[in-house]
Amino acid sequence: MENLKSLKENVAIFLPENGLEEKLKLAKKENRPLRIKLGFDPTAPDLHLGHAVVLKKLKEFQDLGHQIVILVGSFTAQIGDPTGKNKSRQPLNADQVQKNAETYINQLSKIIDVEKAEIVFNSDWLDKLPFSEVIQLLSKVTVAQLMHRNDFNKRFTENTPIAMHELVYPILQAYDSVKINADIEMGGTDQLFNCTMGRQLQETNGETAQIVLCMPLLRGTDGKEKMSKSLNNIIGLTDEPNEMFGKTMSIPDDLLEEYIALATDFSIEEKSSLNDRLKMDNPMLIKKLVAKNIITQYHSEIEAEYAEEFFNNQFQKRNDENRVFETVKIDSLNFENDKITLLDICHQLKKDISKTAVRRLIESGAVQINGEKNIDPLSDFILDSGIKVKIGKRDFFELN
Repeated sequence: MENLKSLKENVAIFLPENGLEEKLKLAKKENRPLRIKLGFDPTAPDLHLGHAVVLKKLKEFQDLGHQIVILVGSFTAQIGDPTGKNKSRQPLNADQVQKNAETYINQLSKIIDVEKAEIVFNSDWLDKLPFSEVIQLLSKVTVAQLMHRNDFNKRFTENTPIAMHELVYPILQAYDSVKINADIEMGGTDQLFNCTMGRQLQETNGETAQIVLCMPLLRGTDGKEKMSKSLNNIIGLTDEPNEMFGKTMSIPDDLLEEYIALATDFSIEEKSSLNDRLKMDNPMLIKKLVAKNIITQYHSEIEAEYAEEFFNNQFQKRNDENRVFETVKIDSLNFENDKITLLDICHQLKKDISKTAVRRLIESGAVQINGEKNIDPLSDFILDSGIKVKIGKRDFFELN
């Protein structure tokens, strides 16, 4: 059967277990491509390597001629998806949804052929759904079924509030599968409940149920939690090559097998060889190969080579003269108050992360001023030309 081994590689969950084989047989029998759904609520506009795990599997199906359907939750994002944590997610307004969706779709083109993908917005049908039909839709799902979702169950047990709109959300997402006639729905393992709800609604509507393919969740650079912008542990698809290389080199060694499997596009044989080398080679050597492979995927091979050279010059040569410091003009900095703290200057230099994240970096000892560690975020900072500021493992600045 068509590249079945490759299609099944790295998939964490098949529901049902032999569902993919059956769907491929059905597509061949009916002489049509499968319709493969990936839904997203554009709650944040930035894609990272965690998203790419699912997207690269979609690309495999697309390359085999199947129809990818990218479903933008333009309606559901304005409701607020349950986060999987002990609180609900804040809903977005229509302008935020539109802006994030445009950015997201543009980034999808780094992996899939957006021109060949079908892109739909669930507000096209959910905005028009009469309330009487909403009630009929809700009647097809029991509260007991919804409480099988882990985060709902946990919050209920802990007497943490669960808003009614959160219970409705997975039902609306499932209804999307009915509207687009999905054969397969893909997502991360954290989306298993919502995807299986789609199967149920399709069956109650007399349709053939979609199968569910869930990909593993890639852990972030902290080596603990799944990759998430809110945790500041991501490697973004739009990160510059040098930043992408540095972030990859910062991952814990025990994550290398996971990154080889999920983040690279090495062949199955090459991945096996790298895993064997991990048992005897210095992990840094393997990590560099992984970093270069990732950069080649999202930038180019030549930029991967330059990024490695930059890294070697900046981080593996110990003397400051061998490090590349980014020059920052003092008059380009803007501060709210006359009194400037270490937290203020570091946040000005690293505007891409929150002040809270900067504070954590300082308090953890990850900030140095002229080579001296300072762990007091509120300590006074005197602006002066020639001061060198190191933030974290990868960012070096010199004031001028």
